[in-house]
Amino acid sequence: MFYKSTRNSALQVDSATAILQGISTDGGLFVPAELPSLTMDEIKLLAEKSYVERAAYVFAKFLTDFTEAELRYCTENAYNTKSFEHEDIAEISHLFDGTYMLELWHGPTCAFKDMALQILPYLMTTAAKKKQLDQKIVILVATSGDTGKAALDGFKDVPGTSILVFYPEEGVSPMQKRQMRTQAGDNVGVCALKGNFDDCQNGVKAIFTNSEVKEQLAANGMQFSSANSINWGRLLPQIVYYISAYATLAADGEIAYGDKINIVVPTGNFGNILAAYYAKRMGLPVNRLICASNINKVLTDFINTGVYNRNREFFATCSPSMDILISSNLERLLYLLTGEDDAQIREWFTALSSEGTYTVSDSVKQALQAEFYGGYCDDAQTKTTIAEIFEEYSYTCDTHTAVAVKVYRDYRKATGDTTKTVIASTASPYKFSASVLEALEGQPSALDEYAMVDRLAEMTNLPVPEALASLQGKPERFTDSIDRTDMKSYVLKTLGI
Repeated sequence: MFYKSTRNSALQVDSATAILQGISTDGGLFVPAELPSLTMDEIKLLAEKSYVERAAYVFAKFLTDFTEAELRYCTENAYNTKSFEHEDIAEISHLFDGTYMLELWHGPTCAFKDMALQILPYLMTTAAKKKQLDQKIVILVATSGDTGKAALDGFKDVPGTSILVFYPEEGVSPMQKRQMRTQAGDNVGVCALKGNFDDCQNGVKAIFTNSEVKEQLAANGMQFSSANSINWGRLLPQIVYYISAYATLAADGEIAYGDKINIVVPTGNFGNILAAYYAKRMGLPVNRLICASNINKVLTDFINTGVYNRNREFFATCSPSMDILISSNLERLLYLLTGEDDAQIREWFTALSSEGTYTVSDSVKQALQAEFYGGYCDDAQTKTTIAEIFEEYSYTCDTHTAVAVKVYRDYRKATGDTTKTVIASTASPYKFSASVLEALEGQPSALDEYAMVDRLAEMTNLPVPEALASLQGKPERFTDSIDRTDMKSYVLKTLGI
C-alpha cells in the first residue's frame, strides 16, 4: 500500500517513508491510497484474539512493507502489562442504557495518546532500519497537554532519536505540566510557549516545512519527524481500538455481529474521531459519529454550517486538551469527502492559513452531516455532568470525557436514537483533579495538587495511577518559556546547531 499527500495526489510513498517523514514535503498529510476492507468474518476472528493480535492484524492491512515478524515485534513491545494496567489494554465499562465507556487511559501517562505513542517509537525505528536511515530522527511535538507527555514517555532514551515538546504555558493542567517538566530521559526536551496550542502547532508545522532548517539538520546528520496525529503512524493505532472495542462487545454478547453502534469522541484536533471514521469506511458497523467539543466549538460550528472559521475568541477551559481552533486532521477527512480533490484541499487550507476561514461546498457539507453530529458544552455543563454521572452511576469522568457524555445526552434527546453507543473516555480524572473535585464538591478546592488527588481518591474509591502518584517530589528538569517567534532558534540551539 502507498500513501498520498492530501495536497498532491500524484505524490506517493510507502508506509515506512510516511511514518518517518510525518508530514509531506508540500505541507499535506499522508493518507492511504486506498482503504482496506474489514469483513464481519474478520471481526469474528478478531473477537477471539488478544489486543496485541488485533493490532498486528489491522496494521498488516495498512503497513504492507512491514513483515509479519516486524509487526509482532512492534505490537508485543508496545501493548503489554509493563506499560498498561490490564491485559485488555483498552478497558470497557458499562455505563447506562446500552452506553459503554471505552477507557483509553490505562497506559503509562494516563491518557488515550498512550494507545498510539507507546507503539510509534517501535514503528518509527523499524521503518528507519528498513530504509537504512543513518540520520538521527528529531521529533518535534506540539501538545495541548496529553500528546506531549505520551510522546516523551514513548521516545525517552530510544536510540537514534531526539524529541522536543512545546506546550502552551497557561493551557495545560497542573498535573499535565508536572508530567512534562519532570520527564526523564537523555534525549528529551520540553519548552513552554507564551501562547495557545494553535501557536505551538503552527510553529512546529512552519519549522517542519522550512527548507533552510531541514538543510541545516541534514548537514548535521538529522531529519525531522512528528509524533502528533499529523503522522500516519500516530493515527493508525487509533483505528485499532475502535475495531477492538466492537469485537469485544460482540464477543461479550452486548451487541450482535453486524449491529451498528454510535461512537462519541471528545476532540479538538479531530484525529481521534477521524480514526473512528476510517474504521467505519473499512467496514466497521457504525451508525453515527458524534463529535463533542468544549466552548472552543470550531468543529461543532463547522459540522453544522460548513464554514470553518478560526477567527474567534479563544477560551482556556477545564478540558484543555480540546482548546484548539485549528483541527489538523480535518484535512484528511475533507480529502476523502471531496473525492481526493487535492486542488480543492490546497485552496481551502491556503485560505485557512491566510484568512483564517474557508467554506466547503454544499455537497461536502451534506456528506459531512450524513456521517457526523456536532455538539458542545461549556465548563459549567461539563462539571455538572461529572457530578451527575458520579451520583447516578458512581462513575468518575475526567473533564474531556464529561464533554462527550453531555453532548451524547443532548444528541439522544434531540434524535431519540437509542443505538448502543461507545464513548471514548480519554484521560484519567486525576490529570484534572482540581476541576473534577470542584464538580463533585460544588466549589473550588483550596488544597494543593496532591492533596486534591488524595481527596478525590477518598471520595471516589478510584485507585490513583502510580504514574501520577510517583511525580510528587520529583525535581522539575524543564522550565524554559519562550515567545512563539523564537521557536526556530530554540529548536536549533537545543539540537546544538
